[in-house]
Amino acid sequence: MTAVADEADNMDVGILDWLMQMADQHRPNDDVPTIVPVAFLARTSTEDRQDPTLAIPRQLDSVNVKLPPGFVIVAHFYDIESGRALLDLRGQSDAYQAFDIPVPRDGSIADLLAEAQRPDRRFVAVVCESIERIARTTYYGTKIEHELEQAGVALLAADEGIDRDAVRPSGTGGPKNATSVLTRRVKQAISEWYVLQMLELSWKGFMQHTAQGWNIGKPPYGYIGERHPHPVKAKREEGITKHRLVRDPACGPVVTQIFAWRALERLSYQHIADRLNTDLDRYPPPVPVKRESYNTAIGAWTSTAVRDILNNPKYTGYMVWNRRKRSRPDRGVKGRVNPPSEWVWSPSVTHEPLTTRAYFDAGSPVGRYRQGSRSKASTNAHPKTKRSYRYRSYIKCDICSRRMFGKTRQRKTRPDDTYYACVTKREHHKNEMWYEIHPPALTVNEDIVDTFVARFFNERVFGAHRLDYLEGPADEPIRSGTEAMAAAYARQINDLDAANKNLILSLQQMTSSGDPEIDAQWRTGIQQQFADNAKRKQVLAAELQELAKAAQPKGAGTRELVDQLPHVDLNVLDLPDEKQRQLFDAFQLEIRYDRHLQRITLRVAVRAEMVDVISQAAAEATGKAPRQRQPQHKTEGADASASAPAGQIRSHVLRAPGRIRTCAPASGGRCSIP
Repeated sequence: MTAVADEADNMDVGILDWLMQMADQHRPNDDVPTIVPVAFLARTSTEDRQDPTLAIPRQLDSVNVKLPPGFVIVAHFYDIESGRALLDLRGQSDAYQAFDIPVPRDGSIADLLAEAQRPDRRFVAVVCESIERIARTTYYGTKIEHELEQAGVALLAADEGIDRDAVRPSGTGGPKNATSVLTRRVKQAISEWYVLQMLELSWKGFMQHTAQGWNIGKPPYGYIGERHPHPVKAKREEGITKHRLVRDPACGPVVTQIFAWRALERLSYQHIADRLNTDLDRYPPPVPVKRESYNTAIGAWTSTAVRDILNNPKYTGYMVWNRRKRSRPDRGVKGRVNPPSEWVWSPSVTHEPLTTRAYFDAGSPVGRYRQGSRSKASTNAHPKTKRSYRYRSYIKCDICSRRMFGKTRQRKTRPDDTYYACVTKREHHKNEMWYEIHPPALTVNEDIVDTFVARFFNERVFGAHRLDYLEGPADEPIRSGTEAMAAAYARQINDLDAANKNLILSLQQMTSSGDPEIDAQWRTGIQQQFADNAKRKQVLAAELQELAKAAQPKGAGTRELVDQLPHVDLNVLDLPDEKQRQLFDAFQLEIRYDRHLQRITLRVAVRAEMVDVISQAAAEATGKAPRQRQPQHKTEGADASASAPAGQIRSHVLRAPGRIRTCAPASGGRCSIP
């Protein structure tokens, strides 16, 4: 009995010791389990610049080396996307499907954040190689870290060192270590700084690339990309080249014609496209870039194609970059057209221009001038349209500077009345400065405008005494504002001549280095530089010649230019509608009606390039060749008022007539505008 009792006592002691040992191993104050389940999170930026099949396994190996004993990776989350993308767009890329990555994938970062919020999540912590793998933007990195902490999941980085005591069974640790937090924030700041610095350096590199005349993207219509070997040997061996723009002999003249029509005749995009489509052999349509899934080529000109040409400043001979902001759907960045103030221009002409800066600048405002108005005399395409209006797009309200619209009032006993009206609406215009002084509705009768326009063109434009109405000195030159630009071109040409002379001298004084290959590369480089300088000199010389022509058009002065217009007895109201608009557009007619002053002002512009067009239009209208005769008048000194016909007031033909712009004929000075 004694032996049995002793054995029972020893058994009780053994069980108690075992229970004490188990209690020691699971004390309430020690929350670190033996096995710590963690999730692995990785990211690589792009599929075309990096190899995800190497980057993702490398990040996993870096994490495994740093994991403390007992930490086990139970899930793998990774993405192939930019770390600068918006948080809402993270995890939506499917680029990983194009690669055979030897790491199992349980989802994206979005899936990880969603699982972290669930009570049955598989992990108590998330571990990555370095904190910049989470995000390249500090704000998004700290936001993800905060969301995980709120869910009770710790975020660990292998390169910061993993503290076993930082993870509790619930996933959260004790108080944060101040030094660890500081280290992480510094690393996040450096990561974001690195990206911004690379973008800044890249921007400056593109500016230099533009200044040297290298083209980016597809050559514009009218140019051909001339390939040059890449200056970097490694890229040159890969077959990468750089491109300069060279004039396309077939399409280059088409671009020049488009700018002439736009600047001189002020045609709309669609009107120009219709003209081009009448002869596709002479005006070959552009071929857009082929897409992988579809082809946008239609074999004809469109208004969009014409607009793209007219809005491209590369046709002036300058290289221009940053006209558009590229869309980045993966980052939530929308594409847009940058304002001209953000464009990057080369400091000088880099390729042969297909138009002048004057034509480019003159064509740009036409869109705002004609916005919403057809350039043809035909009626609107709306099925209820019954007629068109003669001064549509030409007449404006002088109070608000908006275009007035045509309006017809039906009459039973007499012909209908045609008016031009300007109407205000409080909800649309109450914040405009002119709203308080603008009547709710104002109109002007077309018959009144007809009288002024007919007399203006007959007397002040085509009349024999039109020079008597000019204001200012008789020898006032037409200044083009190109003197400084011409001087700059001349200096650049001289610099290129000096550079080529130095290259020739260097070639003559060349001494062998002892290596035939090096000597050959030296000679080839000198020859290439000489050729580039010669081509650039040709471009500058052509541009300088264009500037000289612009500075001295037909006739050196205003009077000489006006006197080149034909002298014909012409009533513009008798012309067909299409001829009327052609003539009005050639003169860039603008009519302004001031209701308060009861005044109609007419302005026209006489351009040297349009003299032939105007002469032809006048000849067709009169049925005979225009008479080129000198009027019998005499002008001496700066004031020509002495030779003006009696009873008439002088007025600048480029602006408006004198008396008739405020009063009707035979009114005795009394205004007759309603």
